[in-house]
Amino acid sequence: MADPPVAVRRTRTVRLVTALLAVLLAASGCASAGADGPTVRLAQFPWSAAKLTNAILGEVVAAHPELGVGRLKTIQVGPATAWAGAQRGDVDALTEVAMPNQSELAAKAEDRIELVHPTYSGAEQGWYVPSYAVEPGRPLAGLTGVTQLNDYADALGNRLVDSDPSFLTTEYNAKRLAGYRLDLEQVTSSEAAQIAELRRAYERRQPILVYLYRPHYIFEELALTKLTEPTPAREDCYTTGDGACAMPAYSAWTAASPDLARTSPGFAAMLRRFELPLADVEQMLQRVDVDNEDVEVVARDYVAAHPDRVRQWVGAGA
Repeated sequence: MADPPVAVRRTRTVRLVTALLAVLLAASGCASAGADGPTVRLAQFPWSAAKLTNAILGEVVAAHPELGVGRLKTIQVGPATAWAGAQRGDVDALTEVAMPNQSELAAKAEDRIELVHPTYSGAEQGWYVPSYAVEPGRPLAGLTGVTQLNDYADALGNRLVDSDPSFLTTEYNAKRLAGYRLDLEQVTSSEAAQIAELRRAYERRQPILVYLYRPHYIFEELALTKLTEPTPAREDCYTTGDGACAMPAYSAWTAASPDLARTSPGFAAMLRRFELPLADVEQMLQRVDVDNEDVEVVARDYVAAHPDRVRQWVGAGA
């Protein structure tokens, strides 16, 4: 998980971001709940777990009009833009908020939107290499930790294959490369392009260094080795620190505007109970990202298969 995603880029003008949010709102997806309640604007980050989480919420809202939501409107945005919109009151809730990755963004919007509950926790992130590449006689034999990477730079093509430029972790990884004084180029792209390059390297049994996070379907598909870090994660490492530290395991949180408790109290209460086991998320991601099943179908199947969990979320019998 990143994760994930670009530290707050100060917008050149409020007008520019407001216009962008307006366009995104117009192009967003909706899930009808069959209730007479208000529309809830839900930010959706550009990774599959976020789409899956929102699809599950859409299924639950559609089946439970007592939650008081007329419609869920999903807004496709990166973290920096989503939190800028939250700060202005342009979105009502965010899911898959990677903490502590997005803590700086959340702090700037805390007067308009608050973290309410973790969906899952203990998700690792860091730099990985294919497990075959570190076997004896292979190009990365002997590589175990990030501080050794300069010795293996040639074998790695002098590259760290990173993910989506909108992820906050993209900036963290740039700081990590500088902090560890590593002679590697940071190559960013879409996550789909990153995974495609990893798969090509894997098929050819070539070495490659990639940033990855959990939950992610790729760990169900490929054997990967996480490089060790000499320094544990520190709260200030990527702000006032030098970036030479481990990336923290993160939790995915839901955040919501306090106004939701007034306009849709049932839905706001549900968000405070909404949890998903990390293993379940990765299994669903495999169906979405590997088997190419529709995310709405996977979400619908999960909701149907876990009625007790859904009842707990909606507070039935509570």
